[in-house]
Amino acid sequence: MAKKVSEQKSATFVYEGVDRQGKKVKGETTGKAPALVRAELRKQGINAKKVAKKHEINIGGKKKIKPMDIAIFTRQMATMMKAGVPLVQAFEIVADGLDNPSMKDVVLKLKVEVEGGNNFAGALSKHPLLFDDLYCSLVDAGEQSGALETMLDRVALYKEKSEALKQKIKKAMKYPMTVVAVAIIVTAILLIKVVPTFKDLFASFGAELPAFTQFVINLSESLQANFVIILVSIIVIGVAFAETRKRSQKFRNALDRALLKMPIVGDITFKATVARYARTLATTFAAGVPLIEALDACAGATGNVVYRNAVLQVKEDVSTGQQLQFAMRSTGVFPAMALQMTAIGEESGALDAMLEKVAIYYEDEVDAAVDGLTSMMEPLIMSVLGVLIGGLIVAMYLPIFQLGQVI
Repeated sequence: MAKKVSEQKSATFVYEGVDRQGKKVKGETTGKAPALVRAELRKQGINAKKVAKKHEINIGGKKKIKPMDIAIFTRQMATMMKAGVPLVQAFEIVADGLDNPSMKDVVLKLKVEVEGGNNFAGALSKHPLLFDDLYCSLVDAGEQSGALETMLDRVALYKEKSEALKQKIKKAMKYPMTVVAVAIIVTAILLIKVVPTFKDLFASFGAELPAFTQFVINLSESLQANFVIILVSIIVIGVAFAETRKRSQKFRNALDRALLKMPIVGDITFKATVARYARTLATTFAAGVPLIEALDACAGATGNVVYRNAVLQVKEDVSTGQQLQFAMRSTGVFPAMALQMTAIGEESGALDAMLEKVAIYYEDEVDAAVDGLTSMMEPLIMSVLGVLIGGLIVAMYLPIFQLGQVI
């Protein structure tokens, strides 16, 4: 019987009871069976009157765990460890404060793993989709060195900066795309619903229509006749693009190279990639990870095939005894400022500090570039909207103006 209990998986239980002072208490805890939960509560001075397994209702399925959830969890764990809270208790406190039920479930699983004798990094490694090799390696380095709270603080900063950078890039991409999409939808509605009404009105005039008006009417008729085909084609192209990007490494590589060559957006991508490289290398190197292994982690963190290949080349050159600054220079893809700061860091023995300055500089550059792009795009987008909507209005009222002049 004891063997069966030990094989049971831990679950979340809700309890109600009274403490040593006779006050009513209630809460949640994890355990393998109600009897074990009652025994654990008695050790804490709580006489449990009711213990039941918690059945969480999550409409629409489990909520997806986002990278920002991981960043928040890391920051909270760093705060708990700095305050001197024991690791297992820190898991409980952090889990109680999480809004995402899926993330809460993961944290409680980590708690059970650590309670069972596994270390923090080992528990994290059982969730590879949430905690990558870099994350686990940094936590392991913190545990080995006895400075877990310091390392968690660095990892939290790294995750927060990385996610903030991603959000800025998405903001730069999404804003113009959203406005253009809205403009296209509004134009399509006008062509399908409004223009035909004017067409019937113009037919009663019995006069030849201006060329611009006739062009808009022809466009409206074409869109009405082929609306389903056009809509299906757009959906098919979108799905095909997404699937090809998901399944084809060559296609993703081609997109990465094209993105760097695009005007304005390419400059933002370049600065963001350099910032990610510098931030990752600074964090790993400061954690005591050997430079070769740190560069291996940086290659995947860059997020662009051009820089991934460049970092792998740097790794090979450094492994043969070449200095990091010269290995970076030979790739021809790193900016002069990053090269100079790396050289200063190597000569002064403060490589991690110099790389962090590089990361901060280029993160600020991305901020400025995104703000500049937004400021520039607003009047441009308004002009496009004005031309599209205004052009349709002019085309529809042009025959009426001409008719007024004839009268």
